[in-house]
Parts: sequence; structure tokens; C-alpha cells
Amino acid sequence: MAKGTVDFFNDTGGYGFIETEDADEDVFFHMEDVGGPDLEEGTELEFDIEQAPKGPRATNVKRLDE
Repeated sequence: MAKGTVDFFNDTGGYGFIETEDADEDVFFHMEDVGGPDLEEGTELEFDIEQAPKGPRATNVKRLDE
């Protein structure tokens, strides 16, 4: 699994991007992939990366502070 931190989060849209050294660009995520309360910028995460049509997307997202 990859690790990274929330670089941007749009609470209205329920999506954001994760900064990680495991991908060439920031990885998109949607709150449907996370569950629980909204994330904040700087939150550390663990996740899998899948290639989606618009670029890398995080799946199986877990907060590291749980």
C-alpha cells in the first residue's frame, strides 16, 4: 500500500488529492472511498492506487491515525 498526506480537500464536493512519493502526480480520492468524517489537509493516509481514465485514483483509503 502507498502512503501520503491530503494535499487538497473540497468538503462541498467530497473529494480531494493525496500527495505521495508512490505516484508521479497527486492521487485523486472521493469520500466514498474513505468513509467516516471529512478529511483535513495534512491527514496521513494509506491507500492503493488504481489507474482511472483521468489519472491515478486512491482506493481502500485508511487514515493512519485510527
